[in-house]
Amino acid sequence: MHICIDTRGAKLYSGTGIGTYTSRLMENIVSIDSRNRYRFFWPNDGYDFLLGKNNINLTLFGEKNKKFWDEIFLPAQIEKSRCDIFHLPQNGLGLPTVKYCSYVVTVHDLIPYIMPDTCGKSYLDKFLGEMPYILDKCDKVITVSNHSKQDIIKFFNLSEDKIKVIYLAADSRFRLMDKEKAWEFLKKEYSYSNDFILYLGGFSPRKNVEGLLESYRRLYRELPGYYDLMLLGASKDNHYELRKKAENLGISNRVVFAGYVPYEHLPYFYNCSTLFVYPSLYEGFGLPPLEAMTCGTPTITTNVTSIPEVVGDGALLSDPYDTDDLTEKIFKTLSDTEFRDRLSARALRRAYSFSWKKTAVETIRVYEEVYATHI
Repeated sequence: MHICIDTRGAKLYSGTGIGTYTSRLMENIVSIDSRNRYRFFWPNDGYDFLLGKNNINLTLFGEKNKKFWDEIFLPAQIEKSRCDIFHLPQNGLGLPTVKYCSYVVTVHDLIPYIMPDTCGKSYLDKFLGEMPYILDKCDKVITVSNHSKQDIIKFFNLSEDKIKVIYLAADSRFRLMDKEKAWEFLKKEYSYSNDFILYLGGFSPRKNVEGLLESYRRLYRELPGYYDLMLLGASKDNHYELRKKAENLGISNRVVFAGYVPYEHLPYFYNCSTLFVYPSLYEGFGLPPLEAMTCGTPTITTNVTSIPEVVGDGALLSDPYDTDDLTEKIFKTLSDTEFRDRLSARALRRAYSFSWKKTAVETIRVYEEVYATHI
């Protein structure tokens, strides 16, 4: 087979779930599949790791004037390449309006349909405008959880046979580390040495960081130790409003807005944190809890959407709409060492049932199935 994949999201959306998915999928396909031919559409530079593979070709895209690259250059390249399958991993957005081959799209979630008020207007308009066409014209939809699959069926009445659930995974760099060495890294690179509760992710209202701030305000003085609340993530969406919220709650001196942290540094933060809390209201999959669990970090997350499906018994589940419930569970976990150790052990057992190699193998199988039906 000859397969084209729009891998631009690996770089352009680095630090997001879609960016991580695209990057890890591409890297694992490269490492395990030498039989099929691939063409990756890649933005500008930073592609050295793809060189030297006989079955991998690159087509470079510019990063400015996105409309030209998406609407003119991309369709022309797909037509010219005469590929058998074109895969668009970032929700299918930008799928060519003319069909040149079989199309596979990964739809991670339907947040613009379910929580439109949490999306920017331009993204919302694009998603709502394109998704009906995308799901109609593609040959196969990959999605990342059974919850997302049911959302797609509900909103678009798609046949179950057209949708394949393929789970994501935590990258191999996320692992249980020597705590002393992890702390040495944080002290050296970030000049940080306090115990902390960790949140990692975006600051959109659907992430419910405001609820976490409120829970922390209620209990930080009562905790058996001195724990900061550390929030990792780029300064966008409601970041400024959350800083103001921390000030208004009188906890700004205990809340660390650490900003964007390089991907390769994240395992150190997970390993050093005493507790990871992810209070999200909606996830198509939700990678951060799984990354934390793979590091053996006791994890509290929510009992809604895809999250229970992913974390299983490896995390403590809380009602995101009940601040008292989250507060009590944070206090319980930080106050009871034996309970925390059991939660850590369960996290590791659950997390290691996922792997990016498995994700890549199942994705290649989708390509083969689609190809077989169009020979």
